[in-house]
Amino acid sequence: VQLVESGGDSVQAGGSLRLSCAASGITFDYYGIGWFRQAPGKEREGVACISRLDSSSDGLPYYTDSVKGRFTISKDSARNTVDLQMNNLKPDDTALYYCAADRSPFHCSALLTYGMHYRGKGTQVTVSS
Repeated sequence: VQLVESGGDSVQAGGSLRLSCAASGITFDYYGIGWFRQAPGKEREGVACISRLDSSSDGLPYYTDSVKGRFTISKDSARNTVDLQMNNLKPDDTALYYCAADRSPFHCSALLTYGMHYRGKGTQVTVSS
């Protein structure tokens, strides 16, 4: 399994970025997929997730509270890609962002809390005030 992120950059507060993750070795429909972030000195935070269709979150997008209304996760099962559109970025969004995947059918809240089995190396997002 390989997950490769792209799209990280440095932007001003209020700006937008679109991160993309290309996956190989997995079939998206059978995996929960998500985005996590980690800033220096802070714990990992699960940002957004789309679970497997047969999970209790029914394959619907799920977001941590701090990004609701600003971030949108989307997946393209045909291309095996998952994107994270980030709008109205804030300095607190500065972090290394990485995508992850897990075959378990858990709800996204659990996946984002406990992590996922496979992860990429990440792409850096820096938001300046």
